[in-house]
Amino acid sequence: MLILQIAIILIASKIAGSLSVRLGQPSVLGKLLIGIVLGPSVLGLVKDTEILAEFSQIGVILLMFIAGLETDIDEFKRTGKASTFVGFGGIIVPLVLGYFAGMILHLNMMESIFLGLLLSATSVSISVQALKEMNQLKTQEGTTILGAAVIDDIVVVLALAFLMSFSGGDVHLTTVILKKVLFFAGAILVGWKLVPWFLQKFSSLKISETVISSALIICFIYAYLAEYTGVAAIIGAYIAGVAISVTKFKHDIFEKVETISYSIFVPIFFTSIGITAEFSGITKNIMLIVCLSILAILTKLVGAAIGAKLAGFGWNSSLGIGSAMVSRGEVALIIAAIGLETKLLSQEMFAVIVVVVLVTTIVTPPMMKLFFKRNTETETNAA
Repeated sequence: MLILQIAIILIASKIAGSLSVRLGQPSVLGKLLIGIVLGPSVLGLVKDTEILAEFSQIGVILLMFIAGLETDIDEFKRTGKASTFVGFGGIIVPLVLGYFAGMILHLNMMESIFLGLLLSATSVSISVQALKEMNQLKTQEGTTILGAAVIDDIVVVLALAFLMSFSGGDVHLTTVILKKVLFFAGAILVGWKLVPWFLQKFSSLKISETVISSALIICFIYAYLAEYTGVAAIIGAYIAGVAISVTKFKHDIFEKVETISYSIFVPIFFTSIGITAEFSGITKNIMLIVCLSILAILTKLVGAAIGAKLAGFGWNSSLGIGSAMVSRGEVALIIAAIGLETKLLSQEMFAVIVVVVLVTTIVTPPMMKLFFKRNTETETNAA
């Protein structure tokens, strides 16, 4: 059944992606929506299995690895200030308004703060694909978005650990901070000194495809260690890609890993997001879902856009950057699962949050298309 399900996903995602492009939207939107159609919520042709989830995890890791390979280090350094502004802007606004939303919903103070932190999370894995399709990934805006995602991940997880230390969760703040410091320090040091050496030595082995194999080894080890230390695996994969991007093997690795990724793993990742959607029993909370979805979209869009504007971007670019930060993705789902386990989220609220995360993921590509298209048209007219 797994083989048949993979075949169905690949056929459907490619066709849906093509139709989406013909309708003027990024292909990723069609792949997300076809996942809902294929999944239990509509046709039930594909089920959410553990093996499919593992394929999906590999897909998002490879997607962010490719984004790292395409990152310009010099541009990344230049956008440090902008990334910081966008990252913090995209945290503060959702955190504050999410907290007040929790109070309105009669949650206690800890639960309200948790809801605010949950809405502050960001996952740019979907945005990366949309940026690639619009040729924006290597621009100043694209680099700012990737940098802001790293900052967002660090700050939100640290804030979560701080909250858990007060709520009785077994999360020790000092340990959490130390783990993250060790990971980033180690990742930078290894990327600077050991990654080029490892690629050189491993690629000299007298067997086929040693360069791409060595790159994937680095990618997966970075992703594992990131997840082990409480940083999202996608951040580890992205850093691995950046480390390799400054070596002479960059172009060879990029071409081959892109072929591997987009032939099977990345389509499964996009489609599986829709497949995992579960809509049964949500009708009684439909108004809550609508309100929280609007809140989630607007707070991240406005907060990150204000940060970008303060960093010197024009309004179209700022809104484009803000829209790219809207998707909460797997990062928010992980935080929601922690909240469910520690009783900071009820089972009913958890189900609502899952749908809200799906909504933010689906609306991100068309929003990016709208604002970045305006930005391109403005630049063209100015020229």
